[in-house]
Amino acid sequence: MTSEATVVVVGGGLAGLATASALGEAGFSVTLLESRPRLGGRASSFVDATTESRIDNCQHVSMGCCTNFDHFCETLAIAHLIHTQHELWFIGPQGERSRFAAAPLPAPLHLLPALLRLRHFSFRQKLRLLRGLSALVKSPATSRDEQSIAEWLPANGQTAELINQFWQVVLVSALSESLERIGIASARKVFADGFVANRSGWEVRIPSVPLDTLYGDELTNWFSRHGVTVRLKTGVAAIELQGERAVGVRLRDDTLIEADRIVLAVPQDRVAALLPAPVQGRAEFQAAAGLETAPISSVHLWFDRAIMNLPHAVLVGRLSQWVFYRGQVPIPGNESNNENWHYYQVVISASHELSGRPQAEVLEQIVQELLSLTPQAEGAKLQHGRLVTEHKAVLSMVPGVDALRPKPGTSIDGLYFAGDWTATGWPSTMEGAVRSGYLAAEQILADSGKPLRLVRDELPASLLSKFLFNL
Repeated sequence: MTSEATVVVVGGGLAGLATASALGEAGFSVTLLESRPRLGGRASSFVDATTESRIDNCQHVSMGCCTNFDHFCETLAIAHLIHTQHELWFIGPQGERSRFAAAPLPAPLHLLPALLRLRHFSFRQKLRLLRGLSALVKSPATSRDEQSIAEWLPANGQTAELINQFWQVVLVSALSESLERIGIASARKVFADGFVANRSGWEVRIPSVPLDTLYGDELTNWFSRHGVTVRLKTGVAAIELQGERAVGVRLRDDTLIEADRIVLAVPQDRVAALLPAPVQGRAEFQAAAGLETAPISSVHLWFDRAIMNLPHAVLVGRLSQWVFYRGQVPIPGNESNNENWHYYQVVISASHELSGRPQAEVLEQIVQELLSLTPQAEGAKLQHGRLVTEHKAVLSMVPGVDALRPKPGTSIDGLYFAGDWTATGWPSTMEGAVRSGYLAAEQILADSGKPLRLVRDELPASLLSKFLFNL
């Protein structure tokens, strides 16, 4: 497909990258503008001055059910930089280790043995948990977004212990919000798509390189080969309109870039400020600004020795939620020696409670939690630590939020939205961001008289899952 149409994509996060890649392949002349000196948006890395290590602002994780993110990575030739984990480890409140992996059974039975192996629950609790999971996946569509999952769980037989040690562990990690602020629809999607429908939907996928490498040279080389112009350190000041049509973008240096179509792939709270005053007050733009967000914090820790023999672990009943072993790094100033520090990253999603707490206090709590996990950690000494918080990391999937999320097309001719905060049918995730980019590209193609489906199908539900849960 070829076209003479020009498109400017504002924002180099996943949503903007997905939009640009799809339109570039479709033959449009695409220019991608990013104000920062790198691509990736919130998926960023930086050098820690003390350790000279390149660290990510947060550990980014996808799942097997993220079909559009997988397609994006394969298309842009970066899939080899992401590794699939075929097993997880849960560490219970008393240090109980439970291996979580799929059995050679059809979905949804593939994870039943893993759930029954969770050592920190009694058999009776596991049966109650399974009844709750079944009820959630079977919940009628009309009732899914009327209350929070925190209200739904006790009403459906889930005890405080199950809520704190299972539901909260899974849902807060997946949706980065507290249970009181998660709607039933979003909670159901996590379990239906990730655990029930397909055998591979639950598998965790983790980048094997820093995020600035994942969205670095290989990505920009692909764009160059496909005729997409990428301009970094190019901030946009405003969208230029002629009547009810978008005609270009005004850069911060007052340069005007004309375009037939413009995609705003920026955070929702930045949309209105880029528009002329007469249209800022329209409901669609005000609704975007009013969407709520949630923070995610990462704690980066360097110890003088290894403190556990697992590549990663899900921590139950602690402030720490996930811990990832990021490998050994040379001791600063002693690179000639064979001794190294061991680098760990702890993720705390929905980290509202950390606001206002001193960093030293948070670090001390996290360190004590990690050192209590295994006898191997006894005597380990923290050499350096730091706390990093992305304050507006994700859209809060509160009850009713989907009714407020805008579609890619706007009332301004030639102006489109892309972002994990738009109406994607998915929570605010990497998958949601890529879907939004593909949806924006689909709308542009349709408006250009060249309709083409770009969004990938979700993983097919097994016959047994269809029968048991009507998926």
